[in-house]
Amino acid sequence: MVKGAITRESVLKAVDEYDRLGQDAFLSTYGFGQARNYLLVHEDREYDSKAIAGVAHRYEYGTALLPTEFHGGTAEAVAWLERLGFAVKSVRNPDWAWDEIVLACAVTADNHWKGLSATDPRVAELSSLLQILPIHGLSSRNDTFRNANGVARKTFDIATRHPDYQGKPTNGGAMDLAVLQAFLDSPLEMAAAAQLIRAGILAGDLQTAPLADEDLDDFDAPEGRLLLRKHLARERNRALRRRKIDSVLSRGQRLACEVCDFDFQRAYGERGAGYIECHHVVPLHEAGESRTKLSDLALICANCHRMVHRRAPWPTPEELRVLMAQAKA
Repeated sequence: MVKGAITRESVLKAVDEYDRLGQDAFLSTYGFGQARNYLLVHEDREYDSKAIAGVAHRYEYGTALLPTEFHGGTAEAVAWLERLGFAVKSVRNPDWAWDEIVLACAVTADNHWKGLSATDPRVAELSSLLQILPIHGLSSRNDTFRNANGVARKTFDIATRHPDYQGKPTNGGAMDLAVLQAFLDSPLEMAAAAQLIRAGILAGDLQTAPLADEDLDDFDAPEGRLLLRKHLARERNRALRRRKIDSVLSRGQRLACEVCDFDFQRAYGERGAGYIECHHVVPLHEAGESRTKLSDLALICANCHRMVHRRAPWPTPEELRVLMAQAKA
């Protein structure tokens, strides 16, 4: 059976059968439970998305897919339906991402680490901002996504985990505590990160993602993924990288990693000539939106580049060189 090769026509046939049988009979007939995450929306009616996709296979191949036959689970069924032009909505809202909590934490800090009410103008403004952050897809949101009540509740989740709070904490998550701790450890840096995220969204600089999420695997930054995307995009600026390489070559120096001294040309011959990666030494939350100078850039190999960005706080090339020397010792 060719999984995923369903058509819009087969989906509509499954929807018609769902309407004829009713939800309970349709689900029990094909062995599906009620949707817990996503619903297909068609002509103002809602349907269990995974069940509809599974039964659509029956109209293509004669046999319906079982719930366990979706290799990607519900997300796979949702992707198929969306590719066919169907609207899918989330049953519950996605968990808060680091970048979102950074913004909520900054507002709470400005309120002297006290939670804010849903009627506070700062909550309304933050709610509007969170709704345009390019983090969660529209299909993962429901009608209450980051509304004023949810944002206000998040400020209390943060405030009640502050060391000075004497009462019982609300039902926040581990990431709330992690972001709060980052603010307590580095208040100026995290406040600057929040300002950069806010300014970038309002200016439109962070509303599109120049790098795919898979490009960020194993990369970490205290500012969150939005600023990390922008930081890495700056590092991949071909013009800047070319200028940095030319400045090194013009001084008669070789292109070697500033951390481990790896030389691509020596290792790979002509194939490696002129190649090395470029690292922006100063994180965005420290550098702000200032123009990049060549002295801000370091030429390093791919391995060292990964190790720099793997975990916050990011070491400088010199600090990473010391770590390598200690490991060898």
